[in-house]
Amino acid sequence: MVQALRKVCETGPETGGCKKELSRQGLKEALYKELELKIDLAVQGISFAPPDLKQFPIGTTYQEQIHILFDMDKEHHADFLLPAAFYLPHGLLVAFRWDSSSPYRLVAEGGKPVIYKYRYGKDPIRIAEVKFKNRPELLSRKTAEGEPFGHIAAFTPEGGVFVSYSNECFLKERGEDCKFCNINSTAGAYKGDNIFLKTPQQVAEVFNAAYQAGVGNQLNVTGGFIPERREIEYYGDVADEVRALTGLDDFNGTAVIGAPVDFGVIDKYKEAGYRNVALNVEIWDKNIWQAICPGKARHCGGYDNWVAALEYAAKVFGRGKVRSNIVAGLEPKQSILEGVEYLADKGVINFVGAWCPNPGSELEQHRTPETAWHVDLYHKVANIFRRNGFTLRELYDCAAANSPVHDIYRIEEEHFEGNRLKTWKFPTLRK
Repeated sequence: MVQALRKVCETGPETGGCKKELSRQGLKEALYKELELKIDLAVQGISFAPPDLKQFPIGTTYQEQIHILFDMDKEHHADFLLPAAFYLPHGLLVAFRWDSSSPYRLVAEGGKPVIYKYRYGKDPIRIAEVKFKNRPELLSRKTAEGEPFGHIAAFTPEGGVFVSYSNECFLKERGEDCKFCNINSTAGAYKGDNIFLKTPQQVAEVFNAAYQAGVGNQLNVTGGFIPERREIEYYGDVADEVRALTGLDDFNGTAVIGAPVDFGVIDKYKEAGYRNVALNVEIWDKNIWQAICPGKARHCGGYDNWVAALEYAAKVFGRGKVRSNIVAGLEPKQSILEGVEYLADKGVINFVGAWCPNPGSELEQHRTPETAWHVDLYHKVANIFRRNGFTLRELYDCAAANSPVHDIYRIEEEHFEGNRLKTWKFPTLRK
């Protein structure tokens, strides 16, 4: 795989990935090779020498990581900044995941970031010159109260505004954290980022600024479980504030919630103005779910109630407007695919994400499956989605992300611009 990747990534992103125009089929093949690299970098992470990283203006010209929910690196690093993401030569966006033991290394070469792969007893292989994601101007702004926007939201290239209203989860106090999750550890490690409970007014102010600037077209609100399960009141207040500031009745919002015992609560999110709702099941195998997600098992009516809540939500919000997620690597692949297939048939878009053994979680220093396992899974999930008629727009409405499944859709639909995959953009919201 490495030799093939070196061939398709041998020139820098400013050249479009190749010195000459590729055929459409040639570009597809190159992009699928890059997709394998993207997934491998998610699984194995990337290392660096501090003097190399210091050559790049992270946090000013290039976007830094924002820890308003999870830390996806191998270790916490509150004392220095890491880049948020970078583009591969043909346009795939890759989240930067630091692992000091990774065979992949970011090197400063002539003032440009280049990825090498190191092999024991052999010369390193030059994989690709990459381009860091530029820092959005919005991250330089502050709210009326003086809080930096980056303490409240992250912004995606597609127009997504990602808000974690609470970076702490009360399940920790009960010893019921999901065993793969490090939300509470992240909150403790990055106290300097002033992680706090965001008010509805702050969320609305940041989203309205993004909307007025023409770069915020979808709002995703998530967070940990809060005491007394009062999420519905909070989400309703956010929607009211957003509508008041933007003048929008439909602000294309996704509410990420825990499964309620009273399904009537789900109707209230629809009534509040959210276009989509997300209930992340995390694990499909019932017995593994109960062991890995003890808090969800005890506070959300159990496994059967969670699945039933997803089915009910699809009836309320409509087919393709409900999201779930499975942490891929904690159960057999066939179990995951059964869950994706079952929920797709019910109208639920169930994403999968390669499990990252997060620092501070109970499963820290465990291992996710090998890259080929994840590559195969992503392709099979994309096939299930297409077979069930889910559109690329529905995928982005549910999750304004850059997952490999989003990438597969864009490659197959040939969202090309020269030798690159174009960045998908949300349509402009209208008052």
